[in-house]
Amino acid sequence: MDQTVNDTKSKAHGLPKLHISTIFAMTFGFFGVNMAFSLQSSQMGRIFQTIGADPTKLGLFFILPPLAGMLIQPLVGKYSDRTWNRFGRRMPYLLVGAPIAALVMILLPNAGSFGLKPLQALAFGAAAIGLLDLSSNVCMQPFKMIIGDMVNEDQKDLAWSWQQSFSNLGGVVATLIPALLTMFGVPNTAPSGEVPLSVKLAFYLGAVVLLVTAYYTVVSVHEYDPHTYANYHGIDNQMTAKQPSLWQLVKTAPRQFWQVSFVQLFTWFAFQYLWTYGTGAIAKNVWHVTNPASAGYQAAGNWFGVLTCVESLAAVIWGMAVLSKTKPQSRKFWYKLSLVIGGIGFLLVGYTGSKWLLIPAFALIGICYLTMQTQALSLFTEALNGENEGAYLGLFNCSICLPQIIASLLSFILFPLIGQSMPGMLIIAGIILFAGVFAVNIIQTKYHK
Repeated sequence: MDQTVNDTKSKAHGLPKLHISTIFAMTFGFFGVNMAFSLQSSQMGRIFQTIGADPTKLGLFFILPPLAGMLIQPLVGKYSDRTWNRFGRRMPYLLVGAPIAALVMILLPNAGSFGLKPLQALAFGAAAIGLLDLSSNVCMQPFKMIIGDMVNEDQKDLAWSWQQSFSNLGGVVATLIPALLTMFGVPNTAPSGEVPLSVKLAFYLGAVVLLVTAYYTVVSVHEYDPHTYANYHGIDNQMTAKQPSLWQLVKTAPRQFWQVSFVQLFTWFAFQYLWTYGTGAIAKNVWHVTNPASAGYQAAGNWFGVLTCVESLAAVIWGMAVLSKTKPQSRKFWYKLSLVIGGIGFLLVGYTGSKWLLIPAFALIGICYLTMQTQALSLFTEALNGENEGAYLGLFNCSICLPQIIASLLSFILFPLIGQSMPGMLIIAGIILFAGVFAVNIIQTKYHK
C-alpha cells in the first residue's frame, strides 16, 4: 500500500493522491484492451463482407458487440463491487477475461478458413464477435473501475485522459499492423471467402499484447482492502455488504447518469456508423469500387486502418498535451468543442474523394473520440460517492452500447432510404454529432467557473 499512495489526502476528495507510477500502471493496460477493440472495429466490416455478408445487412452484425457490452458490464460491475479476494477487487475479472479474449482473437479472422459454407462462416464469425466482445468487456471494466475506486477528483481528468490516450495508442499499433505487414510482403488478398493473412496476423499479435499488458496491470496495481476503501470514500464499511439490485441502482441513479447518457445517444450513434461504413465509404469515394473481393476495396481496408491510426495518434497527442491539464470547471466546454470538431471530421470523410484529405479528417475525429469519452466519464463519476461504483460504471456503459444498437437498427431504414450510400451514412453521423453539442447544455455539474 505504501508504494501506491502519499500520506497527504486531496482536499477535493477523501481519496489520497496517487503516485504517477500507479496511475501509469492502472491506465497503460488499456493499450492491450483497445488493440482488441480497434482490430475488431477497423476490420470487422472488412471481415464480414469478405466472407460473404450482404452490405445492406452489416448493421445486424454490428449490433452484437454493444449488446454484449450492455449485458456483461453491469454484471461485472455489480459482482466485482463485492468480490474482495487475495487477487483484489477488480483484477480477478481481468485474469479471466484476458485469456478468453486472446483465444477468440485467434479464431475470429479464421471464420472463412475452416471449409464452412458461407452462412456457416457468417454464423461462426457472429458467434466469435459476440464472445470477443463479452470477454473484451470483462477485461475493460476493471480498468475503468479502479480509477473510480482509487483516483481522487484532482487527478481524475489526468487518469481518464491517460487511459484513453493509451487506449488510442493501442489503436495506433493495432490498425497499422495489416498495412505494415502488407508492405513487408505478407499477402493482403486471399481466395474468395477467406480473410487475408495480413489481417489474421494482426489479430494474433493483438492477442499476445492483450495478455502481456493485462498481466502487467494485475501485478503492478494493488487495490485497497474493504476497510481502507470505505475509510477513503467516507462510507460505512457495513454498507458495502448490502447488494442492491441493478434495477434499484437505476432508480436511484444520480441525475448526471441520465444527463450524460442522453448526450451519449448522439456521440456513439455517430461512431457506430464510422465503424460500420467507414471502409466502404472510402472504397467508394477514393477507389471507386464497391466489390469487397477487389484489390481496390482491400486497399481501402488497409487505408482505413492507417486512418484509424491517424485518429488514434491525434487522440494521444491531444490527450497528453491538452486534456491531461484541464480543470473540472471546464469539462462541459471541452465536451461541446469536441463534438463540433468531430462533426466536421465526419462530414469531410463523407464528402471527400481525396485520399490525403482523409488524414486531417480522421485527426479531427480522433480528438473528438478521446475528449467525448474523457469528459463523459469525468462528468458522471464526479456524482458518485464510492458506493456501488463498479455497478454504476457498468450501467453507464449501457449509454455507450444502446446508441450503437439504435444506430444499427435504424441503418436498415436509413441505408436503403439514401440509396445504399455508405458515404451518406457518415454525413448523417456528422449531423448527429452537431446536434449533440446542444445536448451537453443539460448536464449539471458541481464544478463551475
